[in-house]
Amino acid sequence: MCYYMSHFHKYTAYLRRIRGKMGIFVNKEINVSMEITETLALTRIGVSLLLGGAIGLERMVHKHPAGMRTFMLICIGSTLATLASIYICQSNIDLHNGDPGRIAAQILTGIGFIGAGLIIKTADGVSGITTAACIFVTAVIGIAVGVGMMLTAAIVTVIVLIILSSGYYARKRQDNKG
Repeated sequence: MCYYMSHFHKYTAYLRRIRGKMGIFVNKEINVSMEITETLALTRIGVSLLLGGAIGLERMVHKHPAGMRTFMLICIGSTLATLASIYICQSNIDLHNGDPGRIAAQILTGIGFIGAGLIIKTADGVSGITTAACIFVTAVIGIAVGVGMMLTAAIVTVIVLIILSSGYYARKRQDNKG
């Protein structure tokens, strides 16, 4: 069993003991499965496609350089890499030092380089910061979907869309006053 999975099972057993001692009802039939199947992987990739597409659509509608395809690819790519890292751990029983978090860390490193390439300093100021931040958060949303935190990823996507839309309308209001 890989390092990550053994700690996961130890942690859930620990929580069951603590809840039992505190008198909190614990269902003995709790069966937490981290097994990645083809159906589960395709479902998570589909959710990732929708969430990345929502952010990309907002950027495309407001005519920003990175559009829907870019954000969909980033979200799907980070989800698939996360799923692959978990699958490697579960399929190689002899892998004792496997840690799915390592691939997630490398996703963020790679996205950081892409984001750094998007930021451009001009005479008027700096451009591309919001696009770089959107690419970063989209990759993290993809990672969250990959590990099964789909509700959290969906809520964060809505928050990102609200932030992006509020910035657009604030800028539009400022242009109308000036």
